[in-house]
Amino acid sequence: MELGLYTFADVDPNAADKGREGQRRLNNLLEEIELADQVGLDVFGLGEHHRPDYAASAPAVILAAAAARTQNIRLTSAVTVLSSDDPVRVFQQFSTLDLISNGRAEIMAGRGSFIESFPLFGQSLDDYDQLFAEKLDLLMAVRDSEKVTWAGEMRPAINDRGVYPRPLQELLPLWIAVGGTPQSVARAGALGLPVALAIIGGEPRRFAPLFDLYREAARRAGQDAAKLKTSINVHGFIADTTDVAADQFYGPQAEVMNRIGRERGWGPTNRAHFDQARSPDGNLFLGDPETVAKKIVENWKLFRNDRFLLQMAIGPMPHDQIMRGIELYGTKVAPLVRKALAEERAAAPAAV
Repeated sequence: MELGLYTFADVDPNAADKGREGQRRLNNLLEEIELADQVGLDVFGLGEHHRPDYAASAPAVILAAAAARTQNIRLTSAVTVLSSDDPVRVFQQFSTLDLISNGRAEIMAGRGSFIESFPLFGQSLDDYDQLFAEKLDLLMAVRDSEKVTWAGEMRPAINDRGVYPRPLQELLPLWIAVGGTPQSVARAGALGLPVALAIIGGEPRRFAPLFDLYREAARRAGQDAAKLKTSINVHGFIADTTDVAADQFYGPQAEVMNRIGRERGWGPTNRAHFDQARSPDGNLFLGDPETVAKKIVENWKLFRNDRFLLQMAIGPMPHDQIMRGIELYGTKVAPLVRKALAEERAAAPAAV
């Protein structure tokens, strides 16, 4: 199982000097990605947002800067809001990133958890589903063939045009990000694309049937089971002790969830909700290295996922605390998880 991180590059939305605030966060972010690479993590994802509380509206640009400072870690969007972007440009940007990074780029495409990009780029929310379906179809066509002929209703047609540059990888990895909608999971399976499931509320075990649906949809569509990959993307934090992890993460995480909650009509969160979410059955992966590693392994037994991505840098988390969390993730948590999974694999034949 690949282990990694993702973030939205949170900034203070009320900062007086938004340029200076963005500069601070992106400089720190590059240090975080560089450290993640140095401690042996597998993947770093960066989400696209078009809001005052996030600095990553152009993930490919930031990931290209990170590519020049890293050696091994895979670099992915998390997510690219495909519905409001142009699939040809998305492919070109990430193909360029692939060349700069020597073959480490990926795209994680989704419809997005916020809607600001739709009016910003002149798209109608009435076309929410059709935009994504058509643009995903075009992105796959551009990815699969140098010369493209394509027609749809939401974008001008392309007639036998080449799309360049081509990536270093034979096929640029394309994941579909979903938030728990069965139709989205089934579509990813039918297309034979890897799927990343965001679990930011509720008990993780309730989401496990979605991966069964994904695999069944792929089987019915005749997709090669070897191509199917799954990821769970979650919130959490790692510190030297579980109490320190909880005390450091609660304030920033609650600030973000309450800010978004006010926009969406959710009730406010509190420490009791937070403590329940970090219990063994909850959705937060938080604690000392041993606690977090155990929870990752237990959930792997439930999901059999190929990738695990953790969002630690959320809200106003201090940079030094994020850096310590990344260090512990790579040097303590990852070895424990990899050892446990190796033992599971070694024991599997004897159990059959």
